[in-house]
Amino acid sequence: MNPASYRLRVLRDLWRAILLPSLSFFTVIRFLGLHLGLALAIPAYVALLISWTVSKRVLANVKHARTAQQLGAQPIRQVVGKWPGNIDILLRMIKAFKTSYVLDVYLQLFEEYQCTTLNTRILWVDNIITMDQQHSKFVLSTGFGNFWRGNNQKERMETFLGEGIFNRDDETWKMHRNVARPFFARDRISDFDVFERFTKRTLKLISSLTSSGQPCEVQDLYSRFTLDAASEFLFGTDLETLSGSLPVAGKTTMGPKGSATDDSWGAFAKAFEMAQQIVTDRGRIGYLWPLFELFKDKNEDNAAVIQAWLDPLVRRAIEDKRAAEKAGINSPVADKTFMQHLADSTDDHVLIRDQLLSVLLASRDTTACLLTFVTYFMAIYPDMARKLRAEVLEHCGPHGAPTYENIRDMRYMRAVINEVLRLYPPVPLNVRESRSEACTLPSSDGTYPDDDPRPFYMPGSTIIMYLPLLMQRNPALWGSDADNFDPERWLQPDRVAKFVANPTMYAPFSAGPRICIGQNYAYNEASYFLVRLLQEFDTFTLATEFQPAGSLPPPEWKSRKGRQAVEKIWPAAALTLYIKGGLWVRFGKSEQV
Repeated sequence: MNPASYRLRVLRDLWRAILLPSLSFFTVIRFLGLHLGLALAIPAYVALLISWTVSKRVLANVKHARTAQQLGAQPIRQVVGKWPGNIDILLRMIKAFKTSYVLDVYLQLFEEYQCTTLNTRILWVDNIITMDQQHSKFVLSTGFGNFWRGNNQKERMETFLGEGIFNRDDETWKMHRNVARPFFARDRISDFDVFERFTKRTLKLISSLTSSGQPCEVQDLYSRFTLDAASEFLFGTDLETLSGSLPVAGKTTMGPKGSATDDSWGAFAKAFEMAQQIVTDRGRIGYLWPLFELFKDKNEDNAAVIQAWLDPLVRRAIEDKRAAEKAGINSPVADKTFMQHLADSTDDHVLIRDQLLSVLLASRDTTACLLTFVTYFMAIYPDMARKLRAEVLEHCGPHGAPTYENIRDMRYMRAVINEVLRLYPPVPLNVRESRSEACTLPSSDGTYPDDDPRPFYMPGSTIIMYLPLLMQRNPALWGSDADNFDPERWLQPDRVAKFVANPTMYAPFSAGPRICIGQNYAYNEASYFLVRLLQEFDTFTLATEFQPAGSLPPPEWKSRKGRQAVEKIWPAAALTLYIKGGLWVRFGKSEQV
C-alpha cells in the first residue's frame, strides 16, 4: 500500500478489527433466526468483539512462541502495565515527554526492568526499544538484510520526505546512494573554498553582534551557515539564509526546534522543523496515529511551504539539463553539481525534490547540531576552549586558512568533536522494522541480568527503535564517567583500543550499509569553521538570560543523575537533536587578531 494512503490503511484495519467480526455476528444471528432484544444484542456484540480480539492475540502469541522455539530463541522482556494494552504506560510516556530530559523516558524503562532491550507492547502491538550495542550492530550491520525502513515509518514521513533516501529501501535507496556517493569523495570534500566563503559571512555576523554588545543565537546561525554552504556545495546555489533577519536577544520567540524569525527563511525553517516534530509525535503515539489525522494531514501545510522553496531549484535543474541536451553538451560527472547529476538520472520532479530535501536535512541539521554543542561546551568548559585554541594557533597560526592536512593533524580538535558526538549524536534515536520473516537478535552480555545464552526472538514486521544517545552514554561500554564530557578519553590508548575493537559502540553517523556518506564532509566542515572561529574569538559565555520562557531545564532535573543534573540547556529530539529555544552565546574578541 502507498505510504501516503494512511487513511486507507486505517479503514482496512478497522474492517479487520471491527467491521468483519460485526458482519459475521449479524450474519450468524440472521442465519440462526435469532431475535435478540437490544438488552441482549449489545452485550453479545461487545462480547464477540472482545473474544475476537483476544482470540487473535492468543493465536498470534502461540505462533510467536512456536517460531521462537524453532529458532532456539528467548522472548524479549515485555513492559507490564496496570491497564490493558499498557495504556497506562503509553499515557505516562506521553506526559513525561513534555518535561523529561532527552530519551530519559526510555532510560527509566531500561533501569526499571534492569535490561537494555525491551518490548513496550503498547496496545498489544510489539514495539522493541534497545540501547544494546550488539543489537544495534545487528540491526545496522551484521543483520542488515533482516530489517528495512518499513511501511510504518514511511507512512509517518511520506508527506515530509517522500521519495528521499531516508524514506526508501532496496532499489530506490541504492539508486539515491549511488547518485550521491561521488559528491562526497575526498577530492570534493577537501576543497575548502565553499567553507571559507560561508565561514567568513558567519563570523562577520558574530563580530557585528559582539561589537554592539549583543549575544548571538548560534543554533540558528549555524543552521543557516550549514544550509547555505551545503546548497552551494551540492547545488551550485546559495540559498542566502545568512542574509535574512537574525534572532534578536530578548525579543525572539521559541520556534518548533529553536528560534523563530518573521521572514521567508523563518517560514521555511518553521515548516521544516514543525514537519520533523509532527513525524516524531506520530512515532510516539504509535500505530494508531492516523486516527488523529483522518480529516487533515498535519504535515500538508508544512510540505507546501517546503516545496515552494525547493521547486524553483528543481525546475531550473531540469531546464538546464534539457538546454544542455539540446545544445549537445554532455559534461563529465566531475564538472557537475549534485543537483545536475541528479537531474541527469531522472526526469521525476518529485523524486529530485525529495532527494534534495533529504540531503539538505542531513547536511544542515547534523553539522549545525555538532557546532552548537561544541560551542556550548566551550562556554561551560573554558579550559577546553583554551586548549583547543592553542592547538589551532599551533597548526594554523592566527590567520592561516586550515588545510586538509592541518585538520587531520589536530588530534585534540578531533577528540573534542568525537566527544561531543558521543554525548549528543545528531540523530539520537532511529527506527527500523523487521521484514516479514522472524529473526533473532544475538545474545548480549548485560542485556538481562540472568545468564540465558539464547538469542532473542524478533517477530516479523515489528518496529525496533535503537537509541545511539543512550548506548553512547552506557557505563558498561564507556566506564563510570560515561556522562562526563572528557575529550581526553579519545587520546588515551587503552580507551581508544576498546573502541577500535568494538567500533559500533560509537555510531553517531550510523553504521553498516546505510552509514552516512557525508560524515567526512561534516567533520571537515565543522573543523574548518572551528579553526576560523577560534582564530577570531577566545572566550565564549552562555547568555541564558535571553533563553525564551520554557526553554531552560526544569528545576527537578537538578535532583536526578546523569547529565541532566548539570545541564545548562534543554536538549530535545525531533528526528534530529536540538536545543529548545536555541543557544544564546556571547563571544569575546581575541587580542591576537
